[in-house]
Amino acid sequence: MVELKECELKVKGMDCPSCAMNVENAVRKLNGIAEINVDFIVGKAAIKYDPSHTNTSEIREAIEKAGYTALEDGKDDHEVSCSSCATDIFEEKHPLWKQRNIRIIALSSVLLVLGLSIEYVTGTTALSHILFLFAGVISGYSIAKKGISSLLKKRLDMNFLMIIAAVGAFSIGYGEEGASVLYLFFIAEFLEDYAGERARKSIGSLVKLAPETATVIRDEKEVNVHVHDANINDITVVRPGEKIPLDGIVIKGESSVNQAAITGESMPVHKKIGDTVYAGTLNEHGYLEIKVTKRSQDTVLSKIVRLVEEAERKKSPTEKFVDKFARYYTPLVIFLAVGVATVPSIVFGQPFDEWLYKALVLLVISCPCALAISTPVSMVSGITGAARNGVLIKGGNYIEEMAKAKVFVFDKTGTLTEGRPVVTDTLEVNNYPAKEIMEIAASIESLSEHPLAKAVVAKAESENVHLKPASEFKAIPGKGVKGNIDGKTYYIGSPAMFSELSIPFPQAKVKELEEEGKTAILVGNQECMGIIAIMDKVRDAALETIRLLKKKDMRVVMLTGDNERIAKAIANKLGINEYHAGLLPEDKVRMIGELNQKYGKVVMVGDGVNDAPALAKSSVGIAMGAIGSDVALETADIALMHDDISKLPYLFELSKKTFGIVKQNIFSSIAVKGSFAVLVFPGIVTLWMAVAFGDMGLSLLVIVNAMRLSVLKV
Repeated sequence: MVELKECELKVKGMDCPSCAMNVENAVRKLNGIAEINVDFIVGKAAIKYDPSHTNTSEIREAIEKAGYTALEDGKDDHEVSCSSCATDIFEEKHPLWKQRNIRIIALSSVLLVLGLSIEYVTGTTALSHILFLFAGVISGYSIAKKGISSLLKKRLDMNFLMIIAAVGAFSIGYGEEGASVLYLFFIAEFLEDYAGERARKSIGSLVKLAPETATVIRDEKEVNVHVHDANINDITVVRPGEKIPLDGIVIKGESSVNQAAITGESMPVHKKIGDTVYAGTLNEHGYLEIKVTKRSQDTVLSKIVRLVEEAERKKSPTEKFVDKFARYYTPLVIFLAVGVATVPSIVFGQPFDEWLYKALVLLVISCPCALAISTPVSMVSGITGAARNGVLIKGGNYIEEMAKAKVFVFDKTGTLTEGRPVVTDTLEVNNYPAKEIMEIAASIESLSEHPLAKAVVAKAESENVHLKPASEFKAIPGKGVKGNIDGKTYYIGSPAMFSELSIPFPQAKVKELEEEGKTAILVGNQECMGIIAIMDKVRDAALETIRLLKKKDMRVVMLTGDNERIAKAIANKLGINEYHAGLLPEDKVRMIGELNQKYGKVVMVGDGVNDAPALAKSSVGIAMGAIGSDVALETADIALMHDDISKLPYLFELSKKTFGIVKQNIFSSIAVKGSFAVLVFPGIVTLWMAVAFGDMGLSLLVIVNAMRLSVLKV
């Protein structure tokens, strides 16, 4: 079997989905192309090919013959910072008046206004039509160039149709409208480029979070190197106010680090020796020396950027529908335009010029650009906005699924709770003081590796309890431990253990603690000395998160492997609608299927590793704490970069708003185009109106509407 190679090319010159289709068609004609995926917004083409039949040079040549520029990703980045010549306006290094497209728009505007003024004041058309012609040539040169190129390749694109409309308008004496068609279409393309460039820059802003250079200690000297040249185990120096250049572990110093760029956390995180730090995060006030653990291309930030770019290539069902609709819509309207131009004059003897003009208006209305960009621009705004808030969405399809969700399912341990047990109560029995109870329990439990034992020891350390030497330690599986202190044998364990040992204990108090979802650990020798209550701490944000989700009419369900007693206590405490306890991983998968059948779309929130089967079964799987888990980052549909479930209401709201804006954009595009097509026949819609409102105006409308998503905050 032939091993396929993969390459990713940056493609310059694409400004709408039809451009992406042109690139795909050009490359598919080559032998050995197995798969190609082109995204005009990201400005990239991902290609799988058989190296025995073709190579990257031939692929680049095919793209360039189609009228675009292709460069290997990662090379000549500066040269391809914009998607086409029409994005010069966004290059900050050029003053506004020096930018080519602004000069074209300004000069064409002057010529059009001057031509209209002369025609209105003097009533003569000769001079004004010359000015209109110049305005059309200046603004239509690049359009004509692309249109003729498409015709030579036996392909009719919108550029060629606009040229036909403009030439037709001039030929029947509508010079001002012919010039307006080209002028307004140029502005419409400019706006579409702006939408694409804005999206590219939002991704680029993620890349720029990490500095390009790192200060590395080599031969006992500090040397500035490019991050690509830094190696694993290099020691980097990060001073106050500097960004951390690479993922690593702190080996010297301590500081507060602002991780908002990756996790969306509002508060800085204290970092000390042994803690992990991430590229792109900001060292606020301390001096740090960091041992590099990942190369620049493998950092968490690099993975986020890669996954965001891949996400923007994954089309939602709505986006696929729009693409399919646009493919049929344009030929249908062109066919209608040909009929309008010929049938009335040939069959009914109507004036040819009048119906030709109406046909030209239909040609302009056939441009599907505003409709085609309506969905991808909205999805990209949503995905990149979420990434900046520490939420990684793997594709527009998950935004759509999330927006339709009916049920939120939570794993308990590590999701609704912190996943680490803590001591909540130390209860005195038979007049033994709490300090002595904790001293004995911690001294013996310090010899155990059990999570509950660690919770007891941690509590003792926090209260500065002095530990005594313990001997003859023995673990009794599933029940507890015993050990000897100062010649006395002590038992620490479950109520079942004390019952077997016939040591009396306050059963009513134990039952009360268990009903609260706590685990009761008894401490004693010949009699019970005390009870230590331990509980997996509920996350601070859990109660408010569930309240907000329920307020949005979500049904909230908890699935856990824990026993019924603990599950019930947590569910009651958090106000959860429904819970299921004592579940194995396969049981959770079955429950997801049942909930999906009963209620509809199910969103599952878990830790991304233990809950992987259930996450995969759900409509949308959301993994917690992906910043520390490559598995969660790679496998989840949506990843919360930090263990912050308070982001879930924001995520749901973002999905609803994104999907709502997508529907608004699609509806407005179809409604305006359809209305204009109907109004052509009574002669209400003119050529300039078709371009100004049916193309340029619509493009501006859908872009501005989509941009609203970028200001939606957590």
